[in-house]
Amino acid sequence: MLKIAYHEIYNHPLPDNHRFPMMKYDLLPQQLLHEGTCVEANFFTPEIPNNKHFFTVHTPEYFFDLLNITLSKRDERKIGFPLTEQLVAREMIIADGTMKATHYALENGIAMNIAGGTHHAFSDRGEGFCLLNDQAVAAKYLQQQKLANKILIVDLDVHQGNGTAEIFNNDDSVFTFSMHGKTNYPFHKEQSDLDIPLENNTSDSEYLSILKKTLPELIKKVQPDFIFYQSGVDILESDKLGKLSLSIEGCKERDYFVLQTCHDEEIPVVCSMGGGYSEDLKIIVEAHANTYRLAQEIYF
Repeated sequence: MLKIAYHEIYNHPLPDNHRFPMMKYDLLPQQLLHEGTCVEANFFTPEIPNNKHFFTVHTPEYFFDLLNITLSKRDERKIGFPLTEQLVAREMIIADGTMKATHYALENGIAMNIAGGTHHAFSDRGEGFCLLNDQAVAAKYLQQQKLANKILIVDLDVHQGNGTAEIFNNDDSVFTFSMHGKTNYPFHKEQSDLDIPLENNTSDSEYLSILKKTLPELIKKVQPDFIFYQSGVDILESDKLGKLSLSIEGCKERDYFVLQTCHDEEIPVVCSMGGGYSEDLKIIVEAHANTYRLAQEIYF
């Protein structure tokens, strides 16, 4: 059975007119249940994990500044959310969801997190709506539990996974791959193990051609025994922050190719949803829901 991390804390209250679409974290599971893609038993509830899990990728100074709400105003502004205890708890619970999902992926081939993909969280700071890097934390958790040795992070959000790249900069056991908008945020890019910057208005055919050539070669080269997939849907033409020109169908084909490849290669995968900022919430939810529909179709 497909297992999906979800907690009501994912939908965090924000000031009016904030550009981050928090509602999607409630609307997505509601849609999956409504259409019958999922049943209640598909979902599990993550918790606040032991602090020790965060010290594998984040500095204690930064982590305790978050926990004690003592970040500078400048650092808080970079994150883009007002810093509260509930927000920090939310990010810790998201990371727990991704950690716990790894066990279900080892069992079933795949598992998902309704939130996560917080790839702009660096070892010593947060930015771009990200405080703690869930996939980085879960990658080190897997290794510490001796459940995986070589890990591949496939980051297909429109924004470079700069925090993830920095965290694993000197760690050969985790290979970071980011395919993202060349002229988009972050304006200073970090160096992933493999970066593919895309020009503005990249189309379905061009995007998919690059991905279909790159991913199989990468898997052959890296030979990972576990994959984390950051499946941001901000690659859509309708996205306010995206600058690429993919259709809903192109985004769905991207997910199909990634998941089918993981399935065929028998490499367990955990998907974290990543970004999506289309004006119409229905488009965001539909694009994310496709990832779950495909997971059910391919694996179950």
